[in-house]
Amino acid sequence: MSDRFFYRANIRLKLFYAMLALIVALIAAINGAGHYIFNRDFLGYLNEQAQQRMEDMVPRLEQAYREHGSWDFIRDNPRAWFELMKPAIVEHNGAARSAGPTFTASDLTGATLRFSLLDASRRPVIGYPNVGPDARLRPLLQDDVIIGWVAQTPFESVIGALDLRFQQSQFAAQIIIAVVAVMLAAFLVVRISGVLTRPLTRVARATHRLASGDYAIRVEVESGDEVGMLAQDFNQLAMTLERNEKLRREFMADVSHELRTPLAILNGQLEALEDGVLQPDAQTLRSLKSEVEHLNKLVGDLYDLSLADAGALTYRRADIDLAPLLRDSAALYSDRFSQRGMRLSCELPASMPVHGDAARLQQLLSNLFENSLRYTDAGGRLQVHAHLQQQHWHLVFDDSEPGVPPEVMARLFERFFRVEASRNRASGGAGLGLAICRRIVDAHQGTIGASASPLGGLRVVVVLPARLEDERGSA
Repeated sequence: MSDRFFYRANIRLKLFYAMLALIVALIAAINGAGHYIFNRDFLGYLNEQAQQRMEDMVPRLEQAYREHGSWDFIRDNPRAWFELMKPAIVEHNGAARSAGPTFTASDLTGATLRFSLLDASRRPVIGYPNVGPDARLRPLLQDDVIIGWVAQTPFESVIGALDLRFQQSQFAAQIIIAVVAVMLAAFLVVRISGVLTRPLTRVARATHRLASGDYAIRVEVESGDEVGMLAQDFNQLAMTLERNEKLRREFMADVSHELRTPLAILNGQLEALEDGVLQPDAQTLRSLKSEVEHLNKLVGDLYDLSLADAGALTYRRADIDLAPLLRDSAALYSDRFSQRGMRLSCELPASMPVHGDAARLQQLLSNLFENSLRYTDAGGRLQVHAHLQQQHWHLVFDDSEPGVPPEVMARLFERFFRVEASRNRASGGAGLGLAICRRIVDAHQGTIGASASPLGGLRVVVVLPARLEDERGSA
């Protein structure tokens, strides 16, 4: 239940809970460390002071026994006992010693209250009565004979009222520190969460608007941290969606236009046949067939393009020679080029071995020849040549005027893009041929690009990986 509540909480509460847990853990660690250090170091310090005080008492007790001959003078005489426990004062010249009222650290810690005097048989004489087995014993000697013992019961725990007050004051100080730390954590959470949540809130609101179709929405980038990077990524996503939506609308408009035109012509000619305006002769049938072929090619190109975009366009790759495919395509288009008064020339090597789909590569070449035939002025020319460079075949199509403006050169391979929107259907296509060419070349791990031709028109360069002879032999 607590985990569910934590995950449902907003960022501000999560930060507060995290900082509160950290503060509690730190206070617990400090308290535990303080208790450990108190028991180990402070109590050890008290016992060391008491041990030193006991060593100072030994000579005085031995001297007192020598003067009185027994311990009877001190039995039930606390005054004499405390007099002997007083520390000796050493004069500046170091010559005389005497007991004095000076207090030492052991007096302040209460160590003298834990001393005991035992006789030679270890029976209590005076002092701390509860001498346990853990007491430290120091023998008192006279002529190498044990005359008694001094016992010091070590500090094992805090038992005095002063010690308890010390512990209570420490606990109260820790409570105050904890309260101040929680208030500081709340203050920091408010400030930090404000800095973090404001841009995140803007991104969230912009995301809702983007999901509702407002692709023009943008988020202001105010920092270079992760939140700023998120805002930049959101803006990039919004721009991409806006561009894709624009392309989708243009695509639908272009498709509907390209389909409407041949359908309108077919419908008009059929109505003319019904009304008797046109006669069902060979010329009328050829016109109808031409429109049907144009419509069929457009639908086929759209289908191929959709399969290529989805990665579902099939390829049957094999070891083939590209040179005969080029020569066959050039031969098929030679008559159409001649009808427009255009010259077609090919300079090809004897063999161009590649590994690819012969049908798709034939489609690629047909689209390139068709593009030059449609968009080159009558009386122009097309030169095709190929050469091997760095284990890649470079196939170059150079045609004559008209040229292509440099600013639109990169868009030639976009679907439905045509340099001149005013071109009529007789001279221009639907703008799908070069887009399909790019998909076919990409599928063969090659590249295709366009640039200005030295003949004044357009140069299209197709680069395909060559199949080397040793590869064919190993296969």
